[in-house]
Amino acid sequence: MKYVGIDLGTTNSAICSFDGDKIYLYKSPEQHDVTPSAIFIDRRGNKYVGSRAYNSAAKNPDNAAVLFKRLMGTSTPVKLPAVNLTMTPEECSAEVLRSLFGYLPEEIRGDGDTGTVITVPAAFNQMQKDATMAAADAAGLGRVALMQEPVAAVMSVMRQRKNDGIFLVYDIGGGTLDVAIAESIGGRVNLLAHGGIAMCGGRDFDRILFDNVVKPWLLDNFDLPEDLASNPQYKSLRTIATWAAEKAKIALSQSDESVISLAENELGVRDQAGEEIYLDIPISRTLYDSLIASKVEESIQATRESIEKAGLSSHDVERIVFVGGPAQYKNLRDKVAFELGIAPSTDVNPMTAVAEGAAVFAESIDWASQSRGRKSSRGALSAGGALDLSFNYIARTPEHKAKIVAKLSRAPAGIEFQIDSLDTGWSSGRVALKDGASVELSLSKPGDNLFKVFVFDSNGAPIALGEDKIVIARTAASIDAIPASHSVGVEARDKVGGRLVLDYLVREGDQLPKKGKKSFKAGESLKAGSAGSIKFKLWEGEISDPINDNRFIGMFEIKGTDFDDGVIAAGAEMICEFEVLDSGNIILEVSVPSISGSFQSGRNFYSSQEGKLDYSNQARNIQEQSEHTLERLEEMASKVDDPRLEQAREKLEQASSIESGEADPETAKQAMDNVQEAKRLLALTRKEHLKDIRQLELDRAVDFFEKAVRQHARPTEVTSFDNLVKTAQRALENNGSDFESHLDDLRSRNFMILWRQDWFVIDHFKRLAQASYLFSDAREHAQLVAVGTEAIKANDIDKLRAVVGQLISIQVGSAGDDDMMAGANIVRS
Repeated sequence: MKYVGIDLGTTNSAICSFDGDKIYLYKSPEQHDVTPSAIFIDRRGNKYVGSRAYNSAAKNPDNAAVLFKRLMGTSTPVKLPAVNLTMTPEECSAEVLRSLFGYLPEEIRGDGDTGTVITVPAAFNQMQKDATMAAADAAGLGRVALMQEPVAAVMSVMRQRKNDGIFLVYDIGGGTLDVAIAESIGGRVNLLAHGGIAMCGGRDFDRILFDNVVKPWLLDNFDLPEDLASNPQYKSLRTIATWAAEKAKIALSQSDESVISLAENELGVRDQAGEEIYLDIPISRTLYDSLIASKVEESIQATRESIEKAGLSSHDVERIVFVGGPAQYKNLRDKVAFELGIAPSTDVNPMTAVAEGAAVFAESIDWASQSRGRKSSRGALSAGGALDLSFNYIARTPEHKAKIVAKLSRAPAGIEFQIDSLDTGWSSGRVALKDGASVELSLSKPGDNLFKVFVFDSNGAPIALGEDKIVIARTAASIDAIPASHSVGVEARDKVGGRLVLDYLVREGDQLPKKGKKSFKAGESLKAGSAGSIKFKLWEGEISDPINDNRFIGMFEIKGTDFDDGVIAAGAEMICEFEVLDSGNIILEVSVPSISGSFQSGRNFYSSQEGKLDYSNQARNIQEQSEHTLERLEEMASKVDDPRLEQAREKLEQASSIESGEADPETAKQAMDNVQEAKRLLALTRKEHLKDIRQLELDRAVDFFEKAVRQHARPTEVTSFDNLVKTAQRALENNGSDFESHLDDLRSRNFMILWRQDWFVIDHFKRLAQASYLFSDAREHAQLVAVGTEAIKANDIDKLRAVVGQLISIQVGSAGDDDMMAGANIVRS
């Protein structure tokens, strides 16, 4: 069987195969080790992938698709306006995968047993991984599994170097930074921790060069508009200038100085005064280093966090192995190694290490299993026959020797056994057979080593055995522990009518793969064939309050149309069995005993639709989220002093600077990541100053009641609210764990009193009607808005309430506090 590894990169991709012994790298048609992840379609409809596409894209950006990996797992369209074509990020990735797979010899491509591992960044979430699998399926790759890039890089290191110790992999590619801390013991490796940054790579360095060097030079030397960075008239100038800047950046790896240079005829663009534009911008390593310093510092901080996560200091780490294109720049390597105080290493080829490691890892996968789990490292042979005899052995090991041990409940006198190598003819000779008897076998070659077992009676005559063949694989390297890169939990009520909490399937650092079972109860009834659904919302992160500050990564949904008969009654038991694979992918199966129904994630996991954002229209959403998060930050800052608040403010200032009409998906995604990081920092601050922040949150809920709600409340509701405030205050002063439940109850009462008011429902509807960017399904949003508009005209407020409820349940995200109606309708058992 052949094993294939693919590094599907942001800027470059690579493909290798592994036969159990040797790695084979397949070069592009231009004989390069890597292939640019670029697609170009000319005016005649001819399609190119790779180097030719990448170079053509610089001059004709409207004919090209590049950097689409950054958009995987989103609904952002990839537009090629010059040929009137719109593709999804998955379709783009499928084109690259198809081209790479085409480099393989026919005997590998055409072999139905070939197993292919595609790598994904550790920072990828469920939706991004699902999108990668969809791309592989569309490319027709056959049997595929995903693997985290840092794990693949570690496997590549282990193949090159067998000595023991702790090492760090710093993998900086075109789009992402992945960091892995690994410990090698006798050819086996444990991944102790990993981390990284989703938007930190060579592409970001190119943008920094354009924004800080190229753009100012162009504005100084030519008559160009101030909005050059976004003006559609100068799109081709921006792309070819960025391409030239990247070439000059790469040249700095070899020399101290370089020039961002393009002649007038290469650019073919005129300024507003009709002058032909050219580029002639000298750049030095000193200038470049100063420009990328903040991004490099960010990467060093992320690396320090990973080392701390592993419970280590830099003194415990023997060496840093650098992987990825930007790591070929010596100044970057020296800076990172110096700041961390760890010796640099060049154990692997930085451009192909991830693909090589993926191919090696592919050999360890049990391709016959549905979940693509790893082959067992333990083997057993049941000899059968007249004897109750079996042999236990290590079936997979990077060592050159393996031991086989006999298990025998009853041993007749004089019985013997012998093990011969079917590869070399070596024989153990006859050994007395008794329980616990062992033989050490030499593994003469990498890959499968075949042995045959013989048993002889006291007269030396052979005894027939039911099974007599043993296969032991000598592996390139073995990886034991792979820690989960994110915590993932299911949103549920802690009790009927209680607060929303996360019931975690996996916590960051848990060893993968991981299987488990959770029990929930239906929060409301669902009739077969009805329009409703029971929602299992999945969130990624560790923020306990509010849970929607975490990253929404998908929803497992049981719809009324998913079953034909019966009713899932409120309170009905729902058993959720889950498996988190090595890649971090989640497989769910929910069974409902009361209707004898079972629902699988393949059909009911709607992460591929729910929660997908189109980053070409998210500027307004990002601005709203930034403003709302900044308000919370300022409130916190008025009560507590914590350096994390300043860090969060910086992130929010960067995010809120986004232009309201910004359509560049990369800019928007970076801004959204900044908002997410700010929310994480606020959560850490809250945890550190819990009592002060709780008081702040209680005062806010009371203040809102006084200003906006009390006038609409019934006398009994006012009394009940005031009493609950006193209860919450006592819980706060006593440091009670039930404070958040009381606070949620107060917020819920505020909302439900307002929800009775017609004006409030109408205002809520109008806000949601205008916020189309919060909905992944534009058609469904438009249909509901049309129904709601008709309901207002007919003064049918009850119908409008139902529409608003539906809109809230399908919106992707909100800048405001947790909507009382938006939560999952399941209860934790």
